[in-house]
Amino acid sequence: MAKSKQITIYGIRNCDTMKKAWTWLDAKGLAYTLHDYKKAGIDKATLEAWAEQVGWEVLLNRAGTTFKNLQEKDKENVTEKKAIALMQANPSMIKRPVLDVGGKLIVGFKPEIYAAALG
Repeated sequence: MAKSKQITIYGIRNCDTMKKAWTWLDAKGLAYTLHDYKKAGIDKATLEAWAEQVGWEVLLNRAGTTFKNLQEKDKENVTEKKAIALMQANPSMIKRPVLDVGGKLIVGFKPEIYAAALG
């Protein structure tokens, strides 16, 4: 089923979790397109659609260095609108990878979740 669907992996090239994800995809012989935030950025409409599908709390990487280095006022009282603005301005704050499989999103990398979704 997944082999016939378009797969896009969103993230940044020098991320260890991204490398694990595309190594897994390569090992399964699955073709994918890489969308590198550092080169292509990410638009507000995409982030809003993702937030609607999986929730902005899932997308926002609060554990990462970029978020932790924000000023306290920027880390407090985060709403969906504020989270989307932060992620658009700093794509490193988006949990990685975001895998789009024919419109269905998988956020983060766990081999068992990939296996269940992609076979």
